[in-house]
Amino acid sequence: MQKILVIQNKRIGDVLISSVIANNIKKVFPKSHITYFVYDYTTGVLEQNPHINRVISVQEKELKRLPKLLKTMLKVRSERYDIIFDPYAKFQSRMLCLFSKAPYRIGLKRQHKTLKLPFYTHPISFLEQRTKSCGKAIEDRINMISSVFDLKNPDYVPKITLTASEEHYSRIAKLPRPVIMIGVLGSTPQKSMPYEYIVTLINYITKTYKATLLFNYAPHQKEEALKIYEQCKDKALINLDIYEDSIRGFIKLMRQCDLLIANEGGSVHITKALHRPTFTIYSPYVNKEHWCSFEDGDQHDSIHLLEEKPNLFDTFTLEERRKIEENPDTLYKELTPDMILAKLKPFLTQHLITTNAS
Repeated sequence: MQKILVIQNKRIGDVLISSVIANNIKKVFPKSHITYFVYDYTTGVLEQNPHINRVISVQEKELKRLPKLLKTMLKVRSERYDIIFDPYAKFQSRMLCLFSKAPYRIGLKRQHKTLKLPFYTHPISFLEQRTKSCGKAIEDRINMISSVFDLKNPDYVPKITLTASEEHYSRIAKLPRPVIMIGVLGSTPQKSMPYEYIVTLINYITKTYKATLLFNYAPHQKEEALKIYEQCKDKALINLDIYEDSIRGFIKLMRQCDLLIANEGGSVHITKALHRPTFTIYSPYVNKEHWCSFEDGDQHDSIHLLEEKPNLFDTFTLEERRKIEENPDTLYKELTPDMILAKLKPFLTQHLITTNAS
């Protein structure tokens, strides 16, 4: 039996996407024992996955402290893993790989870059561009397996498995339909669109459709979410009482909703795995090619400023681009509500019943 470790210390969407490694390596080694090493706030997307045998979680701040990192390196080495996958490819995960002495250490690196230390026995370059509808992030992770092992018929679709009780979640059973989940804030300030813009979108929806709107945000963002709510016109159609403060709670709730409108992030990837329609609003600094999984303009659609104003990005120097990533506020304001609504309106028309034209 092969002992396999997957290191994915990043955010919720990254962890869910990386679950395709477990789903596919089990095809190569059906009797393998697979462990995931992730941040503690992301474990919910891996629970009940039949291909994952164990999940080890760690606090993000703790792992970045040298004593904790050294202790974790010793622990990983003592486990004697046969194969380690490192799609995270940062200092901490590379040190875990190097010190593990695992016979197969498979990690991602940039094209044409030579690693200074032999962190990996099999360094795999990021693909230059995506070739499939699943998005480059998923393709890169499948490529980590197929570049080393004989993987037949890869499965590119991340999956979320619910328990019987989770499937019978009924908190919104009596709410007026359709029920629309609105991701009012991104997972980080850099992914959050201007408040007045999200309010404009919400006001359009409540004016045009007889729907129930729910807000999704991280628990620590409640105060900011309330600021957005206070600016909305038709508060009667917004239900703030229905809210889940955990990943599994959101999964149960989102499975019963009709669609999601949100900034790009973990909630979008969860919703796609639940086979619910999504409309994604990308922050200007996010590379859409990486994360636009299964966007077909039908079930899943999106908007990115780069597509609306492609020449705008050509004028920036490398230094200016870095400043944009740190604070994309100025560029986000270029992605106006009118631009978003031009794409959002047909998406809503397709999935909802219009009650009065705007």
